[in-house]
Amino acid sequence: MRLLPQHSRYDFRPLPERKPYAWPLGRRLAFTVTTNIEWFAFGTGLGHDPAKTGEPQTHRNYAWRDYGNRIGVWRLFELLDELGLPAGHCTNSLVYDYAPQITDAIRGRGDELIAHGRSNAENLLGLWQPDEERMLREVTETIRRREGRAPAGWFGAGAYESAHTPDLLKELGYRYLMDWPMDDQPVWLATRSGPLLSVPYPIETDDAQAIIHRKWSAATFADAVVDQFDEMLAQSERHALVMNVSLHPYVFGQPFRLRRLRSALAHCQKRPGVWYCRPGEIAEHCYSLGERVT
Repeated sequence: MRLLPQHSRYDFRPLPERKPYAWPLGRRLAFTVTTNIEWFAFGTGLGHDPAKTGEPQTHRNYAWRDYGNRIGVWRLFELLDELGLPAGHCTNSLVYDYAPQITDAIRGRGDELIAHGRSNAENLLGLWQPDEERMLREVTETIRRREGRAPAGWFGAGAYESAHTPDLLKELGYRYLMDWPMDDQPVWLATRSGPLLSVPYPIETDDAQAIIHRKWSAATFADAVVDQFDEMLAQSERHALVMNVSLHPYVFGQPFRLRRLRSALAHCQKRPGVWYCRPGEIAEHCYSLGERVT
């Protein structure tokens, strides 16, 4: 029998075989909103294009993404304030240099700033381990210096990793990452220096995946959020689950999409049995439970 290449980060353990647990106060569904706040290089590097996948970097697609930092993210902050929802913000460390008003606003809201690389114009693929370690350390130390404490969580640019990323993150003191979309519960990942928690991050309820790549309408995405919430809330009676809605300011910061998002998030708001929280709070609760988490 010829075996397929595999990884050794986690074991296969299906949901019905797992030990039961609950979120704080016995709540069953952890609901979190994560934004992706990104700074891009002008005319070079990586980055989405609004018209066609794989288009070269131009002033046009740079400006489309920059709309999210100049306009869109402020609309998302207002919406989160309106609904009283906490959030985690996956933030490129270069945002501190180019748009510090955004990181000031995150701090002012009492939200969580999650490390998201230096810039989404680059990712970790192809880096040698010493080069990757230097980059991760630079991001971590930038956030520590600006916030007075190191980030607890990491989400890679494009959710890309090298073979060494979880090991390096653990050794830099991270508590969790969100690069592995394989589960609706947090999962312990094995690293060479001990366990590191994987907190669920969505593919299906990520607006960039849905709107840019799959060409969904805002209404289709909003319907997906509502249906995901209703079904997960019902299923969480049997197993504690995590629902994460991921937003990019240049996508749902557009006015015509924002109306649909407001309606969908309002549907998910203030329901019994739901813990409205930030990703770092999910991670810390799991650390308190230890091995009971998958």
